[in-house]
Amino acid sequence: MSEFHTGTEEFRVNGEQLVAKVKEILREGNIRRLIIKDKDGRTLIEVPLTIGVVGVILVPVWAAI
Repeated sequence: MSEFHTGTEEFRVNGEQLVAKVKEILREGNIRRLIIKDKDGRTLIEVPLTIGVVGVILVPVWAAI
């Protein structure tokens, strides 16, 4: 039986770098869930990878809020 190892990676970027970082992570293709939090640690957006591509299109709109 094989073992599955899951990990978490955290990045801190400002609003101007957010879209570029999300696109970079999605291009790598090895994520299952994308969670965007504010500077206080509150979750703003939690997106499963299956709709992550749609999220990349909408992130600029969300970042403007």
